[in-house]
Amino acid sequence: MPEIPALPKRAFTMKAERRTDLASAYEVGAKDYDSIRPAYPRESLEFSLAGRTAKLAIDIGCGSGIFTAQLIEAGLEVWAVDPSADMLSVLKERTPQVHTVCASGESTGLPEDSADLITYAQAWHWVDPPLASAEAARLLHDEGSLVLLWNQLDVQVPWVHRLARIMHAGDVHRPELAPPLGKDFSTPESGVWHWFMKLDLHGILELTRSRSYYRRSKEETRTKVENNLRWYWCEHLGYAAEQIVEVPYLTHAWRARRRVRR
Repeated sequence: MPEIPALPKRAFTMKAERRTDLASAYEVGAKDYDSIRPAYPRESLEFSLAGRTAKLAIDIGCGSGIFTAQLIEAGLEVWAVDPSADMLSVLKERTPQVHTVCASGESTGLPEDSADLITYAQAWHWVDPPLASAEAARLLHDEGSLVLLWNQLDVQVPWVHRLARIMHAGDVHRPELAPPLGKDFSTPESGVWHWFMKLDLHGILELTRSRSYYRRSKEETRTKVENNLRWYWCEHLGYAAEQIVEVPYLTHAWRARRRVRR
C-alpha cells in the first residue's frame, strides 16, 4: 500500500480557501449523498434538546435534511439553511413543510432573536467559526442552545483508523477538543455515543464517494482510492465484497447556551 496522509488533528482550523474548495463538492449529487449518509442516534437528539421545550429550531448546514427530519419528528418547527440548492431540493422532497433558506451559516438573513435551538449536524467544519458563532448568537433567544454534531468513523478502533485514512475521511474530529465558540456562549458540554453502521464493500465505496475529498479529486485519484479500499476490505481484512460488516461509528456533540443579552 502507498503512504496515506494522516487524519487532520482538528478540522475546525481548515483554511478558508480549502474549506470553500471542498464545500463546492456538494453543489450537486445530493441524492447520492443522502442515500448513504446515516441518521443520528436517538441519544444525540435528546442531548440536542437538553430536556427543554424548544419550539423553533434552525438547522444550519442542513444538507439533504437527515437531522432536520429527526428534529421534526421530535415535534419542533424547523427552518433549514444550506448554501447548496441541490441539497435543499432533496430536503424538500423528504420534509416539504420545512421553510428553507439557501444561505451560509455566517449570514443566514433570518430574523434576530428568533430561535430556541440552532443545530449544525456534520456542518460546523464548513463555516468560519467566529462569524458563524456571531450569527448563531444573533438568531438565538437568550438561553437558547447551539448544538454541533458529527457522525464519524470510530478511529479509536485500529482497523477503522486505517480505513478512514484510505477514505481520506476529513470530517473526523477529536471529540476531546472543544469547538471554538464566541463570547456570547457558555462553555460547551459534550456527549459521545458509540454505534455501528452495517456496510459491505459497495457501501464503503458509496460512503467514500459522498465525501468532499473524493468529489473534488481527479479521476486518477478516485480510481486509486477505490482500488486501495478494495484491497484493504477484501485482501487485508479478508471480507467478501458482499459481506455485511458492523463498522464502528461514533456520534459526538457539543452544546452551548446563548448568554443573556446585556
